[in-house]
Amino acid sequence: MKKLTIALWSLLATTSLQAQEVLPVYLDESQPLEQRIEDALSRMTLDEKIAVIHAQSKFSSPGVKRLGFPDFWTDDGPHGVRPDVLWDEWVQAGQSNDSCVAFPALTCLAATWNPQMARLYGESLGEEALYRGKAMILGPGVNIYRTPLGGRNFEYMGEDPWLASRMVVPYIQGLQSKGVSACVKHYALNNDEEFRHQVNVVISDRALHEIYLPAFKAAVTEAGTWGIMGAYNLYKNQHNCHNDILLNQILKRDWQFDGVVVSDWGGCHNTEEAITNGLDLEFGSWTDGLTMGATNAYDSYYLALPYKRLIQEGKFSTKELDEKVRRLLRLFYRTTMNRQKPYGFLCSESHYEAALKIAQEGIVLLKNDRSLLPLQQPKRILVVGENAIKMMTVGGGSSSLKVQKEILPLDGIRDRFKGAEVDFARGYVGDTVQSYNGVTVGRSLYETRSADVLIAEAVEKAKKADVVILFGGLNKSNYQDCEGHDRQQYGLPYAQDRLIEALASANSNLVYVNISGNGVAMPWLSKVPAVVQGWFVGSEAGEAIASVLAGDVNPSGKLPFTWYTGLEQCGAHALNAFPGVWREDHQIIDEEYKEGIYVGYRWTDKQKLKPLFAFGHGLSYTTFKLGKLSADKQQMTANEKLTFTIPVTNTGSVAGAETVQLYISDKKSSVDRPVKELKAFQKVFLQPGETQQVSLTIDRQALSFYDETRGEWVAEPGVFEALVGTASDNLPARCSFNLNK
Repeated sequence: MKKLTIALWSLLATTSLQAQEVLPVYLDESQPLEQRIEDALSRMTLDEKIAVIHAQSKFSSPGVKRLGFPDFWTDDGPHGVRPDVLWDEWVQAGQSNDSCVAFPALTCLAATWNPQMARLYGESLGEEALYRGKAMILGPGVNIYRTPLGGRNFEYMGEDPWLASRMVVPYIQGLQSKGVSACVKHYALNNDEEFRHQVNVVISDRALHEIYLPAFKAAVTEAGTWGIMGAYNLYKNQHNCHNDILLNQILKRDWQFDGVVVSDWGGCHNTEEAITNGLDLEFGSWTDGLTMGATNAYDSYYLALPYKRLIQEGKFSTKELDEKVRRLLRLFYRTTMNRQKPYGFLCSESHYEAALKIAQEGIVLLKNDRSLLPLQQPKRILVVGENAIKMMTVGGGSSSLKVQKEILPLDGIRDRFKGAEVDFARGYVGDTVQSYNGVTVGRSLYETRSADVLIAEAVEKAKKADVVILFGGLNKSNYQDCEGHDRQQYGLPYAQDRLIEALASANSNLVYVNISGNGVAMPWLSKVPAVVQGWFVGSEAGEAIASVLAGDVNPSGKLPFTWYTGLEQCGAHALNAFPGVWREDHQIIDEEYKEGIYVGYRWTDKQKLKPLFAFGHGLSYTTFKLGKLSADKQQMTANEKLTFTIPVTNTGSVAGAETVQLYISDKKSSVDRPVKELKAFQKVFLQPGETQQVSLTIDRQALSFYDETRGEWVAEPGVFEALVGTASDNLPARCSFNLNK
């Protein structure tokens, strides 16, 4: 096989006209892509066609060896290239060349509000994947942050469809520029982990199209993603990995998606639905695709021998099969058969620099009373909390990585504040697991002391410190931020509230750094002067956080979701619409999205609630002033664009970045609409005293809603208002305009 493949590539490299004339069409790069696809398809046997549409190992599917198409290798995840496992087991393969750079989780990327960071992220990840021989990265994730209890929220890009759309497009473009396919997930309505295989989502068409589909649509129609992963859950009583409405009608017909629909691992449940309802490539493990049965059972998959038998019995023609294979061949030509791919790099300096820069831009300064931050050369620093010494790249499900390095927060602070005495107290115990899927943690987390003893120790040390930095939050363990389980409470786990209250009483200079991909309850907020959202920021975590605390980097992150005071401020919980109701047979949960389009700030605006921290909130070590908002026209027609301009000045003493946010309010509508919706934003970097003019442009789509009766987007003529500011609750600049008939 190896000699045959080499011979074919040698044939491709021949440049003489005579040699080119004898090239098979499917190998001739001078021929149109679709013609090459049809030629390759015509040469394939039934067995070869069946083979390429299902897995042959945990993470690979076969190519067409006889024709020189190599095997197709996928890998998790959206934050770094997962270590290799054995062919048919989840156990690590024990390789020495599969460590990686861990990039920040996607909540942190979204918090940068900077599409340039998304492009850098995708390019860097693509280079790592190339080096490792991966043709598809299973990400990015763009499911909407519907509730802060969602176990995989840390893998996604927040609550707002416009923000997620603007960030996912450059990510995909950057990744695929390296010849590595994105596989955008999990399509769609994947907002539960606990019973993710049983949840049947009941939702209005309007909420589906306005909130939960836009980021996927942008990934397809703007970024041109080559792959989409179906979700585990059901919609209209069909599993989403073979869902006629989502895959055939919306994705492939309406959006003209020409790539491959990949099942989530074990997400396929029915051969005939998989044949007819849009699934192209089935992945998983074991006989049922996920959890049980014989090993090396890939021929038993729904799209394997069961499909072949239906064709041989005459119940299906090869029409659907050929369409699936066309899509796979197109994917092969874009990836494994693309001879123009650049070279890959693994754990390069540029990748660590990218990971650090993204982390620094995404970290959010939530509160900073008395300008406690940045720290002013303290002599005695006490670092408290398990999250200061726990590797956050290990665990959490499919996002778990084997990193070349991970700088832990305690080490980052000790390295940055070398002139200070830095002490440590454990404070609380959350997780003493020493390894996950064959990857061991960097420090022993074993601890036998009680919560009372740990708190008492931290308090005594805090009394002697100039400043206390507490690293708390969640930790990617079960029921925290983790695949397979949703959180069980909004409050902090592991008696952290008691610890924080005690430390606040012992030392007024308390900085709380929250490590999580979700919001948490903060009943003690008024007693803590400085709060930082540190996310899961990957390999450079310690350096990134320390650089922000020290003021080497001026924080500029903005929240990509609304941070509630309690679950009662979240629409899904206020309406008792999460996690749904079991049917009588206890096989399916019907979960009605009763809040409809009112997710996140749309809900708090509607109910006139004041959250703990608003969507788009984020402070800086400098100050900014927005001037007068102007528009290039006051009257707009449906085929025109409208540009707003506003001057932004850095009125402080240090350089910094501000994100100018534009929301649109429809002043009179035939349907119920949110008070306002994000429709444009721009991040601007300014030196002290510098002013820049920021321009924000909208079009008809920014004024539209999805009309369920007509099944299309509608922009009604009338008066609209543009609201511009620096957070969804801080929009001082306003300007009215008309949309004419």
